[in-house]
Amino acid sequence: MTWKRTMVETSRGTFEVLEKGRGRPLAVTHLYSEFNETGDYFAEAFVESHRVYLINLKECGRSDKASAPHELTMLESVLDLEAIRSKLGYESWDFAGHSTGGMLACVYGIYFSESLSTLVIANAAAREYMTFSKDCIYNESHPEFNKMQTLIEELKNKGLSSEARKELTVERTKLSLWNPQNYERYFNQEIEKKMSAVRMNFFARELHTFDVTRKLKLIAAKVMVVSGAHDVQCPPSYSEEIAEAIPGAVHHRFLESNHYPHLEEGEKFRQMITDYFD
Repeated sequence: MTWKRTMVETSRGTFEVLEKGRGRPLAVTHLYSEFNETGDYFAEAFVESHRVYLINLKECGRSDKASAPHELTMLESVLDLEAIRSKLGYESWDFAGHSTGGMLACVYGIYFSESLSTLVIANAAAREYMTFSKDCIYNESHPEFNKMQTLIEELKNKGLSSEARKELTVERTKLSLWNPQNYERYFNQEIEKKMSAVRMNFFARELHTFDVTRKLKLIAAKVMVVSGAHDVQCPPSYSEEIAEAIPGAVHHRFLESNHYPHLEEGEKFRQMITDYFD
């Protein structure tokens, strides 16, 4: 079943929103992924328990372009999410973010806990995670650093054929799997998404000054933190930091996962979601 696409007009612009599932409302997004009707693997984990809204931020998909660079910041993106929530008619909703979506979830919770029933912060960090962590693949000391950087730069090439882009994406993803030989089993659906080079480049700059750790205590929503014990993108110590700082947060650590526990230990992940929102 494909996702239903709608365009949501707000006071802050028009956004492409993809919808699937039934139940309480839950929003999912990522700082630089471009979603379409084929959906998203992380978002799919919630469709049995929620009406999921998969959101393309500005510069992604058919959503509006940014008229000024500051519109791509995390805080402005959160304000956009609030405008979408209001336009859809919800007083509050759940929000789930994976990776940079989880970083955005931290900012969302700090400033708009009253709009959030529950936050799911998966495989994320509340501050810049590269400089001081040799376990991070974006740290120059990591053995796979150069390979990852090369793949990222190649993926920014707008002239890539769809086949070449797919091959590069697979290789990049395998670097973040505990068992890369299982790639075909994990990514077994016809889900295709792109990366916004404009947003990715902006995030790469914003990340260097990103640190909301001292404000995490302000989050008043119900929070579940998820991490993979072998995560090379956002090492699990950063998830532990988030869980310890947020009052009442629950932390689920997946021991046989890297950056994608919702796929690497998919059955356990879905059961965790079912139990948590039951």
